[in-house]
Amino acid sequence: MPTLFPDDTKSIIEALLFVSGEPLSLKVIAETLGRDERDVLYYLKEIKADCEKTGKGFILTEVAEGYSFVTRPEFAPYVEKIARPRLMSLSQAALETLAIIAYRQPVTKSEIDEIRGVKSESSLNTLQERGLIKEAGRRDTAGRPILYVTSKSFLKYLGLRSLEELPKLQEAEKIENESK
Repeated sequence: MPTLFPDDTKSIIEALLFVSGEPLSLKVIAETLGRDERDVLYYLKEIKADCEKTGKGFILTEVAEGYSFVTRPEFAPYVEKIARPRLMSLSQAALETLAIIAYRQPVTKSEIDEIRGVKSESSLNTLQERGLIKEAGRRDTAGRPILYVTSKSFLKYLGLRSLEELPKLQEAEKIENESK
């Protein structure tokens, strides 16, 4: 591997973020470069400032426990014309199921069914196919039911660093009531 010059480091980090389909953690970037995490964090802050200062169509954001380039929110109406988010095409049942998993995780299918009052098998399959949820083991009870949790793709889509950034349940209910 060629010797890296300090000015190459920022460009290499940009290249890594550009080609990665998923957010890259500080640790992964540092290990890839063979650099200290503090140095990488310095470069990430520089990249973020560069994006904001030059008014590029994308920004660097911390999301899903990593860093990723994303389009500027103010350009969403244009971007959506070309790349409609897959979450937009989720049925009401799938959205309900996803919300239950997000707020109650880890949760079993029977718990979801009980909350919704209907079967959720189809919604669970759809959410798994789209990578928004994943299996997280089994509950240590009779029948050992599968436990479901949200995935990093869920966080990435919503632009959240972690689940702690989800609106509190009372806030979410207030937002829902205001939109009706």
